[in-house]
Amino acid sequence: MLGNFSYYNPTKLYFGDESLNFLKDELKNYGPKVMLNYGSGSVKRNGIYDQVVAILREAGKTIVENPGVMSNPTLEKLREGVQIARDNEVDLILALGGGSVCDYSKAVAASVFYEGDYWDQFWLKQQNPAQNQRLLPVACILTMAGTGSEMNAGTVITDAEHTFKVGHVFDSRLMPKFSILNPKFTMTVPENQMKAGIYDIMNHIMEQYFSDFDDNTSDYLAEGLMRSVVHSSRIAVKNPQDYEARSNIMWTATWALNTLIGLGKKEDWMVHMIGHSVGAWTHAPHGYALASVSMAYYRRAMEEGLPKFVRFAKNVWNISAEGLTDEQVAERGLQALKDWMQEIGLPLTITELGATPEMIEGITETTVVYPAGYLNLSKEDVAQILKESL
Repeated sequence: MLGNFSYYNPTKLYFGDESLNFLKDELKNYGPKVMLNYGSGSVKRNGIYDQVVAILREAGKTIVENPGVMSNPTLEKLREGVQIARDNEVDLILALGGGSVCDYSKAVAASVFYEGDYWDQFWLKQQNPAQNQRLLPVACILTMAGTGSEMNAGTVITDAEHTFKVGHVFDSRLMPKFSILNPKFTMTVPENQMKAGIYDIMNHIMEQYFSDFDDNTSDYLAEGLMRSVVHSSRIAVKNPQDYEARSNIMWTATWALNTLIGLGKKEDWMVHMIGHSVGAWTHAPHGYALASVSMAYYRRAMEEGLPKFVRFAKNVWNISAEGLTDEQVAERGLQALKDWMQEIGLPLTITELGATPEMIEGITETTVVYPAGYLNLSKEDVAQILKESL
């Protein structure tokens, strides 16, 4: 492996169908006021909310509720959450929901004790809080598998007024203190969210995998995770109540983006950058936005990263190279990816998400572009990828 790196991940995980039982013991480590962030109310309808609230009350906690966290958390909602946390002097932020709620909770935790413009400092300027700034602790009870937010310091916030969606990965201080992963909870989400989460996992892995040509351990780990996603997704789509498949998907999501498989490598997050912008304009689920631009992007990247795409075809999709050129092998690998995406019901175009040709200019303008992976895109390149994705 090339390069130098350090690795530290402080998040404690509780995994399995009895993992919620550990919440009460963890709560002993925090003060009396718990800010409970959750979404539109599905956790109330499926009973998970009642289970969590009962444990919080049994532990003697004062619950400060902050419902209504949307799938693409907005700057307006962030400001609302920060004010709630400040007014109530909360001691712990508990995220109950999917990756968006976890992302949002970390964003609130970073911003509560910052005295300036936290949106400008942390998201527009991509700065981290000063080492002496107080940060609220965050914990997650996950109900959807996909983002890996339960074991990383990433956040994504949308400025709806300016149709601008941007992420920021904070330092390890913003990683959740603990996360509870019960695969049965993921069975409560709608099928489209399950599918969006599955592709989010796959794309997280690919964006760390498709960079560099070093023969390194990180890529072998990535290939195993991709094979696991493909195998389990086929089972879960046919039977969403299959516990083994859903548990494997949930566990893979965590390891896909807790920084492990990116060690010693370059990374390429341009599909996410373009996908963020598509999502801001169409309000599509995050994983769907990624899927809609992936084929156009990776066909372009294949020209510059051919050896890795050949390896992808062989090691992930079992493509035989006998009698084929490298270009043909790589192309068959991408076709296998496309076939799988169609098989599990993912959108392959931005048109399916509601994007129109008239939106191309705006989506392009709000896409963050930087050198990544095998490509160094211009805004014109982004516009062309979007046109090819219509």
